[in-house]
Amino acid sequence: MSQQLKKSLVTALRPLAAISNKLDAIRRLWANARLNSALGGTVDASVVVLSTPELHGSLKISLGKNLYLYRDLYLETQEQGHIHIGDDVVLSRGVHLVAFAGITLEDGVMIGEYSSLRDANHRVLPGSSVRHSGHTAKPIHICRNAWVGRGVTILGGVTIGEGAVIGANAVVTKDIPAGAVAVGIPARVIKT
Repeated sequence: MSQQLKKSLVTALRPLAAISNKLDAIRRLWANARLNSALGGTVDASVVVLSTPELHGSLKISLGKNLYLYRDLYLETQEQGHIHIGDDVVLSRGVHLVAFAGITLEDGVMIGEYSSLRDANHRVLPGSSVRHSGHTAKPIHICRNAWVGRGVTILGGVTIGEGAVIGANAVVTKDIPAGAVAVGIPARVIKT
């Protein structure tokens, strides 16, 4: 394609691009309104919602201010479970939070794409279907300014300390101290 033709097409398409940008803004407002409605009007106007999260269960979810919620989020609360998200938190695309006991993300936490925080495991009982045997659950707590990398799995009963960093694709099965860097399966501290 010649440079002149490309320039002409860009000029001709500019008005359509402007309309598309306005539609994106309307989609974000709609997603925010839908989430706000689902959570009983508790979503602060400062929360950026790129698309409405998939919500399941009791909806015991509290959201702070200045959040950035990417597309394809999955939030589920069951039994006594709750999800509490502090201020200035980022949930990247495809993050799953499933709480049967509780998940707390303190202020400034960043969760990378496709990470999964699940505080419960299925019980395995001899002669019983795993699906119908219930769960055991322990809360997950992510302290201020921790950064959870892409594709991380965090299991029940884990606390991640303030300012800790969890490397991509790690599986966190035990507590990580404040300021530490942890990587691997299972996650182990490589730097404090």
